Amino acid sequence: MKFELGRCLLNERLMESGKSAECLAKDLLIKPERVYDFIENKRLMPLKMAISIADSIGCEIRDLYEIIPNDTA
Repeated sequence: MKFELGRCLLNERLMESGKSAECLAKDLLIKPERVYDFIENKRLMPLKMAISIADSIGCEIRDLYEIIPNDTA
């Protein structure tokens, strides 16, 4: 089965963790604008970044995006 990524759920995961986008950016040594780009679906998280984000905020990688089954393949 194939899957598509829906909207980014990073903002929801940040709220659950009690961490701000600015704090996450500082932890990851990136600019806050990059985190906001992920949140606003302007940029797709590379796998390495998604792993670091999930580890930093205490969630699973699959929790960072809506995952939509694509049965048309």
